[in-house]
Amino acid sequence: MKLTTILAASLVALAPALVSAETIEVQMLNKGETGTMVFEPNFVSAQVGDTVVFRATDRGHNAETIKGMVPEGQEEFVGKINEEVEVELTAEGVIGVKCKPHQGMGMVMAIQVGDAPMPDGFLDAKLPGKAKKTMKTIVEENGLN
Repeated sequence: MKLTTILAASLVALAPALVSAETIEVQMLNKGETGTMVFEPNFVSAQVGDTVVFRATDRGHNAETIKGMVPEGQEEFVGKINEEVEVELTAEGVIGVKCKPHQGMGMVMAIQVGDAPMPDGFLDAKLPGKAKKTMKTIVEENGLN
């Protein structure tokens, strides 16, 4: 009986966390509010347990993590071209995401999970010039630096 009571109390304590997990949508677009070849939004603030869904709104895009821009405990992902990608956020930190075919055109974004600050060296990851400039702008505009 005591084990049942402990288990029930644990489930009640966890229930708000399970219910509060959100699904956040990001569109992969040829043209958006901030220009051409963009993720919209290009910055997401989320919590561990949330899910980010990358919608293949326009053809020719994918979403994948950027090497060197994934916190420990978060699994890297590589989406296929023209396919929706669903990613569960499992660790606090900042995640860099790119569209592989269009990263040279600056198609990158950032996801901040929890309150963890941007790690040292985050902007040192290997990115083409325009992608690096776009990521730096995202970081500055959202107070991650």
